[in-house]
Amino acid sequence: MTLRCLTKRLSSNDPHEVAEAAHRTAAIVVGRGRESDDPEVNEKLIGLIKELGLGTLAEMWADRPARSLPGALWRLYVLHEWVQRQPREVAAAFAAGSTHAEVSRVIAGVAEPPSPEDLMELTRQILAGVFSGDVATALDRASAFCHVMAVGLIDPSAHHEDVSKDQIAQASRMHTTAQDLHQSARLWRQGSLV
Repeated sequence: MTLRCLTKRLSSNDPHEVAEAAHRTAAIVVGRGRESDDPEVNEKLIGLIKELGLGTLAEMWADRPARSLPGALWRLYVLHEWVQRQPREVAAAFAAGSTHAEVSRVIAGVAEPPSPEDLMELTRQILAGVFSGDVATALDRASAFCHVMAVGLIDPSAHHEDVSKDQIAQASRMHTTAQDLHQSARLWRQGSLV
């Protein structure tokens, strides 16, 4: 069954069928990348949002538990898309967070000081790691990235103004995402991230 066929199941009214389709599509995406050593396949999987659209990926995976394969993939794709769309804002927050979360900055694995392009490449490498590297390491790197961002989003120096309620809420979501990705990495190592 292809990814496109499974996405059609998402319109079902049966929640079990929708959940099954979400988990199967996630397994297909990760499996396809891991079984191929063709760099073009990897790049297509990294660019899945361009092919299917963010809305389709949201329909497939956004409602799945954060500590599941589809939930983790959803978070990785959203992070990558966010950095692609707002590289300067992300770079400012990441730079601010880097000074307070040095260990996480190192785990994330980005050049210093990070440029917007460096962070765009970082999230591309993280996604590539899911398909052709160590999945748990990719998830841990994404978790570290989110931790640095959570710290940076509430640092007034990143925004040159007072921190807003929206920034605090975004930082809280980023902190939760960091925890979920870290736990997903642990589950992958145990063979139980499904």
